[in-house]
Amino acid sequence: MRQIPVDTSAAMVMVAQPPAPKIANRQTGEIATDRDTGAPLMTVDVMFVMDGNAEILNLTVPKTGISDELSMGTPVALTGVVARPWENEFNGQKRHGISFRAVAVTSLAAAKVG
Repeated sequence: MRQIPVDTSAAMVMVAQPPAPKIANRQTGEIATDRDTGAPLMTVDVMFVMDGNAEILNLTVPKTGISDELSMGTPVALTGVVARPWENEFNGQKRHGISFRAVAVTSLAAAKVG
């Protein structure tokens, strides 16, 4: 699958919605896992602000890559962000979009205290 690296160094990023388990199967409640490591996957909505424009991105992150204390409004650093184009067809309806994945989401709140 095609992956496009995303440079987040010039952006201000903060948590819009705290981490939640990524559901693989809504009927069974099964939690999605990373194909390579088997780690449970989480989703984190972040507000990504750059050049005066703000977007809400839904990131998929392994649970091991999420730092503690990620509440709404927490400034964060993103590590290893990639964008993946996707498309599928369900009941004759074609859909497409871009999904975002990060290796880690780290709180910057503690770094600013010192």
